[in-house]
This record gives sequence, C-alpha cells and structure tokens, in this order.
Amino acid sequence: MSGTGRLTGILGPRTRRVVYGESGPEDIRQELGATTTVDLAHVVMLTERGLLPREAAAALLRRITTLRADGFTDLYELPAPRGLYLMYESHLIAELGAEVGGKLHTGRSRNDIKATITALRLRSELTDLLGEVLRLQAVLLSRARAHRHAVMPVYTHFQPAMPISYGYYLAGIATALDRDIDALGHVLGHLDRCPLGAGAVAGTDLSIDPARTAELLGFPDGPLHATDAVAARDTMLRAVAAGASAALTLSRLATDLQLWSTQEFAFVEFPERLVGGSSAMPQKRNAFLLEHVKAKAALAVGAWTASAAAMKSTPFTNSIEVGTEAVGAGWPALAAVRDSVLLTQPLVSGARPNPARMEQRARESFVTATVIANRLVAQGVPFRTAHHVVGRAVREAVEAGATELTRITVPRGAEGAEGAEGFEAGPSATELPGLREVVDSHDRGGGPGECARTVQVLTDRLAAHGRLLAAHRDRAAKAERLLDEAVDALMATGGAPGEAADVHAVSVSERTESAQ
Repeated sequence: MSGTGRLTGILGPRTRRVVYGESGPEDIRQELGATTTVDLAHVVMLTERGLLPREAAAALLRRITTLRADGFTDLYELPAPRGLYLMYESHLIAELGAEVGGKLHTGRSRNDIKATITALRLRSELTDLLGEVLRLQAVLLSRARAHRHAVMPVYTHFQPAMPISYGYYLAGIATALDRDIDALGHVLGHLDRCPLGAGAVAGTDLSIDPARTAELLGFPDGPLHATDAVAARDTMLRAVAAGASAALTLSRLATDLQLWSTQEFAFVEFPERLVGGSSAMPQKRNAFLLEHVKAKAALAVGAWTASAAAMKSTPFTNSIEVGTEAVGAGWPALAAVRDSVLLTQPLVSGARPNPARMEQRARESFVTATVIANRLVAQGVPFRTAHHVVGRAVREAVEAGATELTRITVPRGAEGAEGAEGFEAGPSATELPGLREVVDSHDRGGGPGECARTVQVLTDRLAAHGRLLAAHRDRAAKAERLLDEAVDALMATGGAPGEAADVHAVSVSERTESAQ
C-alpha cells in the first residue's frame, strides 16, 4: 500500500532523505528491533482481548520473530517512502495479507508506538548510565578511604585556604555526585507508565488492555492521560538535565585534577596508560583525558538547551518538534555523559597523589591561620581581634621570608588590633598545631575530621541506590521472560501444529539479541 487512502502522493527523494534519513542495516535493526518488541506485546494483548484471532496472531508472531532472528535482512532493500515503520507494516501485509498483517495496527497509532519506543530506550539508557555512575561513586569512596590521611591545602579563589586531605576532597565529589544519582534515579522512576494504548491523541474505544501491554513491556501501568502520553517528552528533558548535572560535577573534578597534575603543583600524577605525549615536544606528558571529560559536559548542556528550545511553545499534542527533534538531541547527550563517566572511572582510580608534595604546600601556605585564630577565640579573644592578630603575624612572616607560622604572641590589649577595646588579656604565646591535628580537629560542620562518617553515609546510600537500580532491572528482565512465554505459547497453539516449530525453540530475548 503506497498511499493512505486520503493521500496518494509521497515525498520526493531529497525531502525524504531530510525527514527520514537514509537507513542502513544498523539503523533498520535498531529502530525495528524496538518497534517489534512493542508489536509482540501488542499482538499478545489483542489476542487475549479477542480483538485478533489466534491464527492471525500466530502468523504475525511467526513472521515478526523470523524477521528479528534474521536481523531484518528481508527489509534492507525495500523502499521506505513514509518511513521504516510503514515500510515494515507494508511488508507484513504483503507477506500475510490484509486480513492478518492489516490487523497489527488495531487500537494504536504511530504516536503511542513512538512514545513507547522512546520510553523503552530511555529506560535502558538510564539504567546503564546510572549503573556506571554508581560504579564511579564506589571508586571515589574507595579512593577517599585510601587517601584520607594525605594532607593537602584546599583552595578558594585559587588561593590556599585551609588544610584538608585528598581523600576528603574525593568524598566531596562523591557527595555532589550522590545528588546527581538521586536525580537520575528520580527520572528513571518517572518511567512508570507505558504510553501504548494512548493511540493518536485520545485513546481508543476498542476494548484494549493497556495495563497488559505495560506489564509485558516492564512498566507498572499504562497511560494516565492519552494526550499527555503522546504530547510530552519532559522525561527525556529531565534525563538530559540530570545527566548534564552529573557531567558538570565531573568537569569540575577534571579541572582540579588537571591543575594539580601540572609540574607547578605536582600533587597528582597519572600512569602512562592515562596520559598522552606530543607530536612535536618530546618532554610532554599530557593528562588529555581530563579535557575530554570537561568538554563532554558542554555537549550535554548544549543538548538540553536544544531540546528545551525545540519543545518551547509547541501545542500540547503530538508534535514532530517534541517527539522527533527534541528527543533526537537527547540521545547524543546521554551518550556523552556516559562516556564522561567511563573516562572518569580510571582517572580517579589511577590518579596517584603525592602526599609529601601536598603536605609541603600546605605547610608553606599558612593554611592553619584560621584554626590559630580559633584557638585564640577558645582562650577568650574576640574573633575579629584574633583574625587581625593572626593576619598581622602572617604578614610579618612573609616579610621576614618565612613560609609558615611556628608561634604567635598576643600582646597585652592586642594593641593595634581592630576591635581590641576592652580586651585585657596579658601577653601570651600560642603553640601552633600540626597539620594532621588541624585536619582531624575539624570534626564539625562536615569538615575533614568527619570524613570517615561522610564516607560511611555515602556508602550506605550507594547500597540503597544499587538496590533500587537492581529492582528496575529485575522488573525489565521479568517482563522480558513474561513476553517470551506469552509469544511462544501463542505461536505453539495458534496455527497448524507444525507451523511454529522452527521458531518456538528460540526465545524472544535471543531473537532480540540477534536483531540487534
């Protein structure tokens, strides 16, 4: 059937290439692999509801599973003037006749099929991405434990600020990433309704069972509102936003690691498997993978902007701008985020901190100044006075060519100090604490002295996230088995006794793997 009944003409070749692209074997396998998974569930449901005779259902299932098992090779050379789906459906009609092939589309539309395929793919992409992010968080927490005693300065405004540990820094990245994991999990949780059954825009008056197709495809329920099911792709937008946030977190980690791996800092070194050289400069040792991590965040942010702009001000109904163009921008973004995560995993595990160099810089940077002021406060000195006294001591040490404070004296009345009025303490000397003591003493407000507690909390949350992800995967696997069983049962009983024998021994999941 080349026309629609209403229309008899088709798009010209150039326009068709712009709209539908030029589908090669891999494109056909990917798109029709997902489409036919939806078809299998739909045929089972139609048969159970009495909307499709068992013989017709068995014939459809046999032809569809054969196509899947062969990787859709029979369709490679067929013209697709109205896209792959209608080409595939026309093939079924040509092979099986209108009384069989023409009944596949009963009670549905390309609109709800496409929305369902998007949901299935997004579920798969998100579960995979979330699994990789959880692995990265596990690596961060492992390295945080291993390097919890490697003292280093933390920087604010690119200036040394206070002493922490390298492990504590990594635990901070893991803390930020935990929120990104929450966001990704939240989006995955919103993929709880299967759009199939929404039809073109307002459901159907046929006695279909959307809850059954939802079950067979691994969704808890069918559509709540048909128009929303085909009009909205905000779950994709949220997925890209959550992925972009994770990529931004990793870009900030990459920026710090790249700076710290310079010869000027020499805090961190990467093994040769994680660095590159120069085609012209023999001495170079470039941590270039970090630049890929930083750049991929830009791809995700740009894709979110493009998707949101495509969706903006579109009518709330099925729309090419939303369902095709906006969604199309999202897949490369999620792939870029996944690549960023995959690169960061070995970078974090392979980075070798230089504790001696880190501690040296901490000692030379007066990073204990704040804790010294706090020690004076504990002796009754007003903080602003203590701040001024310590600041003056640092200035005098710098002018004298010293690189660290070893002792500080508070004169009577702290003469010259701002806010010293009324302060009557006599001359006193304060012994200055060691770096490790300072780090350990910051055990309030989430400081480095609480690093072990932070890591434990995040480890417990990591386990909880892992259980939720496992539940999503288990539900999808259970649905796959359920669909296998339903399809095989129909093929075994729906036609002549021997007709299904050749394909019955191959499960739907195996046929899917072959198709892909």
